[in-house]
Amino acid sequence: MARAYGNPLLTFEKGGLYCEAGDFHIDPARAVDTALITHAHSDHARKGSRRYLCVQSSVGLLRSRLGPKAVIEGVPYGETLRLGAARVSFHPAGHILGSAQVRVEVRGRVWVASGDYKREPDPTCEPFEVVPCETFVTEATFGTPGFVWEKGRKLGAEIHAWWEENARAGRNALLFGYSLGKAQRILGELAPLIGDREIVIHETVAPATSCYREQGVRLAPTRELAAAVKAADGGRLRGELILAPPSVERSEWLEALGEYETAFASGWMQGDSPWGQRQFDRGFVMSDHADWEDLNRTVRETGARRIFVMHRGNGAFVRHLKRQGLEAYPISALAREPRETAHQLELL
Repeated sequence: MARAYGNPLLTFEKGGLYCEAGDFHIDPARAVDTALITHAHSDHARKGSRRYLCVQSSVGLLRSRLGPKAVIEGVPYGETLRLGAARVSFHPAGHILGSAQVRVEVRGRVWVASGDYKREPDPTCEPFEVVPCETFVTEATFGTPGFVWEKGRKLGAEIHAWWEENARAGRNALLFGYSLGKAQRILGELAPLIGDREIVIHETVAPATSCYREQGVRLAPTRELAAAVKAADGGRLRGELILAPPSVERSEWLEALGEYETAFASGWMQGDSPWGQRQFDRGFVMSDHADWEDLNRTVRETGARRIFVMHRGNGAFVRHLKRQGLEAYPISALAREPRETAHQLELL
């Protein structure tokens, strides 16, 4: 007989994950009274809520995202807060600077919402921490067996070698990476390798980079793209490493680069994913999410017997966990409507 859990501590609604016992939301998609934010990416941190709680090292990033009037309270990792009948704490997720898992305890029952996470070392953020729990709400961005990457690769050295190869040929090296998290990880990996040599960054990368530096994170020296082009001989860059988000791939400023090669740093460059089929000259498999092996490893190490899966809830990961004898469900099983869902969970 399956273990009886009673009513779920977290439910899933349009506003995100909701804890009735503590009357708070986790990463809400709409404005709410109290929002606990796992990290500062735009799909997790949205404007309009009355009050935000996050990890201390994420406050600057959230302020940059949400604006000067947002009420943001920073909390140290591991410190327990009392919200209504719930005891809540943040624990490192290893995703980006200040990223967190949220531990929720009510009357001795413990649920953990992972947010986004990774297990690989990253010089620019706090390392992942396993948080024991009975129920684990996990992301599964790369929750299929095809997404397994080699651990321990010296990605900073690989990127540096590619840059040098292009510089010797008189070409620029245009590296695409997301402006928050990925770009700073690249800068952190390159910092011990390039001395005082500067990396050119697109203007959209600059705000988050400043926030990281304010938290004491060591990053490679940078200069912004507009200033670099203005100072360049004839307005054309040569032999530079230029870091930009993939959203600007077809921007007019590319004309100022002259001859260049492109690369994309992402877990999506693994295997036959749609991103991997795009027209990049090079791909670096550098992800800020857990791969298939680390998703499974994390579930095992938490000791959770019940798992709710976000992102790929009807896919391979749920089926795989069920074959391991675990209670695994898509996140939709936590929906507040229809009401039968909560009743069904109570009977499990």
